[in-house]
Amino acid sequence: MSSKFWTIAKRDYLAVVKSKGFIISTLLIPIFWSIILIVPGLLATYFFEETDVKIAILDKTNKEIGKRIVEEDPKTFFLERSTESQLNNKILNGELEAYVVIDENSIINNYVNVYTKGGSGIGYISKIEKVIGKNFRKQLLAENGLDTNLIKRIEADFKVETKKVTQEGIQKDYSTFYSFFGYFAGIILFMLIFLYGGIVMRGVVEEKANRIVEILLSSTKPFDIMFGKVIGLGSVGLTQLFIWIVLLAIISLFAGQIISMFISPSTSGMQMASNFQQTAPNMSNFEIPPIPAEFVIFFVLYFLLGYFMIASIYAGLGAAVDQEQDVQTIITPINLIFLLPVFFISMMVGNPNGTASTLLSLFPPFTPILMVARMSSGSVPTWQLLLSLFLMVLTILIVVKISAKIYRVGILIYGKKPTFKEIFRWLRQA
Repeated sequence: MSSKFWTIAKRDYLAVVKSKGFIISTLLIPIFWSIILIVPGLLATYFFEETDVKIAILDKTNKEIGKRIVEEDPKTFFLERSTESQLNNKILNGELEAYVVIDENSIINNYVNVYTKGGSGIGYISKIEKVIGKNFRKQLLAENGLDTNLIKRIEADFKVETKKVTQEGIQKDYSTFYSFFGYFAGIILFMLIFLYGGIVMRGVVEEKANRIVEILLSSTKPFDIMFGKVIGLGSVGLTQLFIWIVLLAIISLFAGQIISMFISPSTSGMQMASNFQQTAPNMSNFEIPPIPAEFVIFFVLYFLLGYFMIASIYAGLGAAVDQEQDVQTIITPINLIFLLPVFFISMMVGNPNGTASTLLSLFPPFTPILMVARMSSGSVPTWQLLLSLFLMVLTILIVVKISAKIYRVGILIYGKKPTFKEIFRWLRQA
């Protein structure tokens, strides 16, 4: 490759890396994804379950169920001795927000009616289901002669903890975490590939529209211009990806401390923290399991190969039009093909070593996204990984050759919106 190729690659790389947009997006995107994944759960825990609605309990059973409910959660429930008619009047007059009637039929049929004026939201429903439902179950079990200790054992959550058998011995298995991680990793890889591929396309169209490419063509070969841009912007993506991997490693080291700060009893959600710590007493020791180095290496490889495939296609098709709006018509069928693997990620996560999963992940346009999902969810044979890389490299060589021909012809054609038929004619001529 000529020195001018590297000059173009360096120019495009530095132009993006030195921009404020790159610096801001590199730092803010990890924060944005953390907010998307963590904050909704925290908000739901603090503000959805911790409702301010006070609920009256009208107990008609004479079994002190209402009393036990109030003792368990006095912040939400209180006993009421009035009649239903009186309680309805209190609701209409704004003296009461909601009440629940408990009678023998409620316990037998395992249901209650909640009476409100409306407009109180639905946050209190989960509290009613949890507290009153729990006491109903206790009552039914006690009436059938089960002692208190047995009831507690029956009510205890059933837990499944998987263990991994390795040459070094028995280890904790993080399959569930890795399955979710693989799903999100596949989605993120898809977004990154199309993000930087789109940047290449816009750069090609912009340089053609501004006639900058004509100046470049006076001293540089079309292939050097196209591939220099692909390499330069691909290096930008690799730089950003490296920074994000480092940030992820740092976050994983302090994840437990960060989460424990949010669930500390000293926070405003005192009751929530108390309940949470009862079910997860070791949350302060929470840790994100280590991401295997092999996965990181292949993630980067698949990103680069997927990017080169998309960027080469976009660069060639971008050279065929004068405006970015025009290229959308041409690239839509291409985008649909590369969008399809997103719908198969769930299959990869659920059954990573099935026949369909294996075949789909070896199809080059699908490989980057689906193989990443497979690797995180199961053990992919080495020969399949190597075969997928070989097929992708072979596909990229073919794509680059075709795109270079389109670029060479299309970059100097103005004022026309080419069809696929005309693009195929360019290929024959080239």
